[in-house]
Amino acid sequence: MTLQSNAPALRLNIAIDGPAGAGKSTVARLVARELGYTYIDTGAMYRAVALHMLRLGIDPEDADAIHEEMKDVAIELIPLDSRQAVLLNGTDVTDEIRTPEISRLASSYARSSAVRERLVHLQRGMAARKGVVMDGRDIGTHVLPDAEQKWFVTASVEERARRRYAESSGVDGATVEQFMREIAARDKQDETRDVSPLRQAEDAVLLDTTRMTIDDVVRVIVDQAKLLCRDGER
Repeated sequence: MTLQSNAPALRLNIAIDGPAGAGKSTVARLVARELGYTYIDTGAMYRAVALHMLRLGIDPEDADAIHEEMKDVAIELIPLDSRQAVLLNGTDVTDEIRTPEISRLASSYARSSAVRERLVHLQRGMAARKGVVMDGRDIGTHVLPDAEQKWFVTASVEERARRRYAESSGVDGATVEQFMREIAARDKQDETRDVSPLRQAEDAVLLDTTRMTIDDVVRVIVDQAKLLCRDGER
C-alpha cells in the first residue's frame, strides 16, 4: 500500500515584506518549516556584506570600492537542524552578523546598487526551483515580483519596539523608547532610499500583526498557501 502525503505537491514561492521589527524572519522561517519549503533570510545576506565591508574598512559611501569588492564576494545560506548558517567566503559568520552595529550598517550598504544587484541575482537563483519563503523589504516588488503569494507584514512602531526590547532582554541598557527611535529612523531610511525602497506590492496582502501572536500569523499564511496549492492542482 502506498501512503500519500496531505501536503500539496504544487510548490510556490512566498514573498514576505515589511518594516524592521515586524517579525518577518521568524514568521518566514516557521512558514517554511510548516510547508517543507526553503527559507531564504535575505537580511542575513545584507548583514554578511556589511561585515565584509567593515572588515575591509570600506565606507558605505565609497561606491567604487563597494562595486569592485562585490564582484567576488560569496555568500551561502546553509540550512541546519534548528537554524540557518551564513557563510561569507566559506567562513561561518552566523553569530558575528547578529550585532546592533552590523544591523545598522546593513541598511547603509543596502543603498548601494552594486550590493543589491549582486544579492538579488543570488536570491533569484535560490528561488528558481520554487518552494521558497523569502523575507525582506523589496521581495514582492523587486526580487520576486512573480511570487505566487505576497504578504506585507507590519505592526505599530510601539509594538515593534516592544518586541525588539524583549528579544534584547534589556542588554546594554537599551529601552523601549530607544528602540522606537531607532525603528522610526530605520523606517524613514528604508522608505526613502533610491534603490528599491520599502513599499507594499500592489498584489500583496497587508497583515497587521500588532495584536496577533506569531502562531496566528504563521497559520494565516500557511493556510492560504495550502489553499492556493490545492486550487492550482485542480
